[in-house]
Amino acid sequence: MSDYLASLEVAPGLVVKKMDRTNGTLVFTLNTPKDDVDTLSLKDKPELMLQDEVVSLPAKRGKERKVHTVSKKEILLATLQHGRLTEFKDGNCNIEALKDHVGIRQNTVAWSERMNLVWPDGGSARWNMKYWERGTPKAGFPLHEAINDVFNNQHKYSIGCYAAAKIVMIQGLLDYYRRIKKDPALLKIVENRLWADKEPLVNVEPGIMWDFETDFDPNELERPGKILKIQYGIAPKNFIPGDWAYLLNTDQISYRKTGYEGSNAIYMGRNKFIDLYNDRGHFYTFQQKIDEVYQWRNGVFNRSRDSAKIKPLAEQEMERLSTPPSEGGILMDFRVSPYLFRSNELPKIQ
Repeated sequence: MSDYLASLEVAPGLVVKKMDRTNGTLVFTLNTPKDDVDTLSLKDKPELMLQDEVVSLPAKRGKERKVHTVSKKEILLATLQHGRLTEFKDGNCNIEALKDHVGIRQNTVAWSERMNLVWPDGGSARWNMKYWERGTPKAGFPLHEAINDVFNNQHKYSIGCYAAAKIVMIQGLLDYYRRIKKDPALLKIVENRLWADKEPLVNVEPGIMWDFETDFDPNELERPGKILKIQYGIAPKNFIPGDWAYLLNTDQISYRKTGYEGSNAIYMGRNKFIDLYNDRGHFYTFQQKIDEVYQWRNGVFNRSRDSAKIKPLAEQEMERLSTPPSEGGILMDFRVSPYLFRSNELPKIQ
């Protein structure tokens, strides 16, 4: 761990190490006050010296494209911030599992940097028929080709944020083990789990993620996600790059409008959230994301067309909305992220 911190240029003193000798647990924590749970502002702390990293992604016709994305250093420091606990135990209690965890998250964010899908706005979804049949990959192509096409030919896809979020999470994981890590064994595990029911985009996340919905099926409570797990009780403003979060539209009227029940948001680090339809220059800040979902109750479904209906939020109101619905806010207190696939203790899927 010391070598890994040094390789990411984490200065000595930024991380506190504690050993609990009663149970053999080693805990690393960011050296911030215990009540500091905010990861959105890490980029603003000069002592952390955070900068974007440039990575290469495959593009059309065998070419590559460079993107500026979140650094592995920021991902690790966000993981060590107060407000949540990330555990590496049993088969995952090794530094390679941590490196994979960070690498998958960075790759997920990298693929999120230039999203420009078409918003269906309540209409039927549209998929590139070469690779997809109503959201199911067609036979004859490897899964990664169908997934890659969503990113390389975005204008051919008109899909909602739920399907899009699942595709981003799949891409970050699948592409990491196939292209970056080049680990056929772990790649096969991921692919087998995705194909278990012949529908790679179905049941990606655990069923309990949606237990707040009024029409939730209780039979889904115990269903694990194929590739994603969920963690509850996350402090507000605590996000690790690569997290899938959810903002619930708590307004009963606008909630009924198809596509506006809530917003699936993937955190990109640097106080940026995914902008799937390029409405805000490829990213939303946390404040903009909260405001976007809140303004739906005022009939603001297009920022330019409905600009006269926007009701600015006071700072105090913004703080309230940044809490879970049980506290008057709209941000659910869970985060969804990939399993650690180095362990043999993945939950069984039916």
